Amino acid sequence: MPVKRSLVRGHRQITPFLLFFALSACSGNLLDSLNPFNKEEDESLRGTVGFVQGFLGGVVTDEPRATLIGRDILASGGTAADAAVALSFTLSVTLPSSASLGGGGICVVHDFHTKKTETLDFLAGVPKNIPSTAVVPTAVPGFVRGLAALHVKNGRLKWKQLMSPAETLARFGNQVSRAFSNDLKLLSPAQLTDPEFRKMLNKKEGGRLIQEGDFIKQLDLASVLGRLRARGAGDFYTGLMGRQLVASVTKMGGSLSLEDLRAYKPIWRPTLKVPFIKNTTFHFPMLAGHSGVLAGQIIGMFIENDDWEDSSPPERAHLMAEIVSRAYAGRFRWLRKSGSSAIEPMKLVSESNIEKMIADFQPDRHTPTGNAGAPTVSHHGNSTGTSFVVVDRKGSAIACSLTLNNLFGVGRVVPGMGILLAGLPGPFGRGPDSTAATLLINNIHNIFYYGAAASGGTVAPSALAGVTTRKLLGKKEETLEMAISAKRLHHKGHPDVTYYEKGMNQTIVRELEKRGHRLSPVQSVGLVNAVMCPTGVPNKDEMSCTIRNDPRGFGLASGAE
Repeated sequence: MPVKRSLVRGHRQITPFLLFFALSACSGNLLDSLNPFNKEEDESLRGTVGFVQGFLGGVVTDEPRATLIGRDILASGGTAADAAVALSFTLSVTLPSSASLGGGGICVVHDFHTKKTETLDFLAGVPKNIPSTAVVPTAVPGFVRGLAALHVKNGRLKWKQLMSPAETLARFGNQVSRAFSNDLKLLSPAQLTDPEFRKMLNKKEGGRLIQEGDFIKQLDLASVLGRLRARGAGDFYTGLMGRQLVASVTKMGGSLSLEDLRAYKPIWRPTLKVPFIKNTTFHFPMLAGHSGVLAGQIIGMFIENDDWEDSSPPERAHLMAEIVSRAYAGRFRWLRKSGSSAIEPMKLVSESNIEKMIADFQPDRHTPTGNAGAPTVSHHGNSTGTSFVVVDRKGSAIACSLTLNNLFGVGRVVPGMGILLAGLPGPFGRGPDSTAATLLINNIHNIFYYGAAASGGTVAPSALAGVTTRKLLGKKEETLEMAISAKRLHHKGHPDVTYYEKGMNQTIVRELEKRGHRLSPVQSVGLVNAVMCPTGVPNKDEMSCTIRNDPRGFGLASGAE
């Protein structure tokens, strides 16, 4: 039987790092004493870079320009929500392969002022009716209204200030980043049949595709962003811009109606909660899909099992593969064909269910997953989606995943608007299944400690859980950078194959084979961005955070004191 971890439940030995973490979480300081603002500030300067002096928080994304915009918003006195809105719109310009006004996303949002941690679901929706004339079925955009909802509820700066950086980049141009260039290399000729799409991606000189370092302008998109800046998000859904969007999408063979657009609403939900140490809780997104459940179950099983901390590298790899395989194989017992859950999600991450999932763990032998009528998932991961994490100086924090439900969505750009359209959501890597995010919060004392978000298709939940486990349940000397850089494993439940990243230590590979794992090497398993603040934010004595992007990608992490 597994040994229970506590301070959550039961009793266990605590590493020096976790002891410090637990003590800091239980300091009992009043919120007023944790207020990081001890000096007068000139409110007339709010909104200008440099308004914030000292610790400003941090931001990490998969694309450098978006990170810099987010950092500038924090330095201007914006909240985590303000930074998230500005950098998301920036990503629609600088990384349109994964973020677009035609797509959507999910966020786990912690607000310092309300002391609440919630899920914001603004994933692209399914049209009520898909006409027979639709050549390429397209999703209902959730991006604009979702970010507007985030700003209204948790923002502080003016909407126009958050829109201006993306509009400026689209109108006056920006250089193609390595992150965007890497996605461009994955395009096939068959995906470039749409003339508007080719126009967006072609370099005028020679007609070749744009590549890293090329300077591009997106004037049609700039016009849309300018109208959003001036008129607000409502015009995109119920005004002239909405009617233009529907007419253009219909003409190009997509599926979108005014009724669909006007009816779309982002949804605020509770989070899925998994207790950690002494009043601290992991929060995962509560979604129709299973990504939040999978990440919660994996981390929950590690909390229940006490073998990770003192195990050898091969033993850790075996434990990781077994736990991930149990979570992914188990989903086929409750996952509907539509991608929704047949069981209430909180029951799936409950202590009793997690105990059952890990009860028959064998430290020296792989337990076959069987197929249980499960469909074969043909891919181990792809470049679907992008993720980011933001924390501000007060401790408000946001972890988000954005997606077009496929790399470059359906590969169609709305004429005259420059908007890439998302594909219809579906299970196994398309839609909510390709998103993953978590925040670790002490909700009693209103303190942020850790946030992470991941992308990469169906592997995103296991990639996020793997990094989180290594950092928070591993040895003190394992840094966040080490946890993100470490080679990863993944098991998708069916077929019964353990995937491992190329370059993994061969001793570990051989030991996994001895334990009965059928192995297959892959290039990479997801992208993870994370922020770790070991003393918590806010903290009256010291506030410092480690912010890291995934070296498998080409993003950027930034924060300053």
